[in-house]
Amino acid sequence: MSVQVGIIMGSKSDLHIMKDAADVFKEFGVEFEMTVVSAHRTPERMFDYAKNAAERGLKVIIAGAGGAAHLPGMVASITVLPVIGVPVKSSNSIDGWDSILSILQMPNGIPVATVALNAAKNAGLLAVQILSTADASLAVKMQAYKDELRKKVEESALEL
Repeated sequence: MSVQVGIIMGSKSDLHIMKDAADVFKEFGVEFEMTVVSAHRTPERMFDYAKNAAERGLKVIIAGAGGAAHLPGMVASITVLPVIGVPVKSSNSIDGWDSILSILQMPNGIPVATVALNAAKNAGLLAVQILSTADASLAVKMQAYKDELRKKVEESALEL
């Protein structure tokens, strides 16, 4: 199986958040790659990554960034692949709102799917759902995952 998802982050300090997406892919058996790509400090690296992602076989890119959080939007402006943005509450953040709004408020024509602050797990799950539209075995795994969530809620309701 080839790598299907790229997980990128603006800084290694975002790894403690972005690893949650990697954990989802390990659980679902989805091949992924993970690296640091800074929109501000390594713009050429970002451009090359985004421009070549589809031809390298990637199907989805998850981009996590804090502060000004330009990485997801800039990558989305270069690639035809779906990009999922993860706003990260960084040390220089304004309670994460700067990251959220930077990723969420993309101009028309450059969509970025945006998950909640620090919600790399949801980004991973959304990427699996995107991939499952063309992979029946992944769709079965996703349905089992959702069935388990439902079961846990029903068990909690019975306990009350």
